[in-house]
Amino acid sequence: MNQLNNSVKEIILNQEQIDILTEHAKNSHPNESCAMLLGTHNDQQWNVKEVFLTNNMEQSETNFTISPEELLHGHQLAEKKQLELVGVFHSHPNSSAIPSDTDKKFMKGNPVPWIIHSVMNNDIAAFVLDTSVEEISIKIKERHFYQ
Repeated sequence: MNQLNNSVKEIILNQEQIDILTEHAKNSHPNESCAMLLGTHNDQQWNVKEVFLTNNMEQSETNFTISPEELLHGHQLAEKKQLELVGVFHSHPNSSAIPSDTDKKFMKGNPVPWIIHSVMNNDIAAFVLDTSVEEISIKIKERHFYQ
């Protein structure tokens, strides 16, 4: 048996969701953008069903903070739709799509995939923090009527 296939971690989004997130990052430039990703997950896979765009309270090029009110609203929306927080999205306007030291610190308290979009390089990557930061796969699914 090939045990490797069972350990592949991935977050699944559709192209429309990717477009919404990257557009949010462009519109927030020069500041970092942020969003909550709502959906379902099993052991190694997070499936995004809903993107909840949020404002960066800090209006900063290097940090982001989602207000307590928006966090509450996002969690209430997830509960109403029988979803859960399956990811945190934010942009890096002027750096690569890799977690900063600040990101790593906050990943400890938010143990879901973190998707980072580099506006500068126009790329996107996802990471989880287990014992160390690990890049995971982003799987882009076609949007189907049953999603």
